[in-house]
Amino acid sequence: MERDYKKEYAKYGKSRAAKKYRAALNKYNRQKGTYGNGDGKDAAHSGRRIKGFMRAALNRANNRPKVRNSKRS
Repeated sequence: MERDYKKEYAKYGKSRAAKKYRAALNKYNRQKGTYGNGDGKDAAHSGRRIKGFMRAALNRANNRPKVRNSKRS
């Protein structure tokens, strides 16, 4: 039986932990004035720590499993 990754990701996104973490990132972005301003930056996160800003695409790629990380270079 094949895994339904879309379904798994949707289930994770609804979890209490995911919502709390997403809210913390959004709050940080709003406080720093970069939320929704179109600058292409995200709150940089390493594991569960929020620190500074970086390009959104690179930031999201860095937090995937390293085997699939193609935007690193």
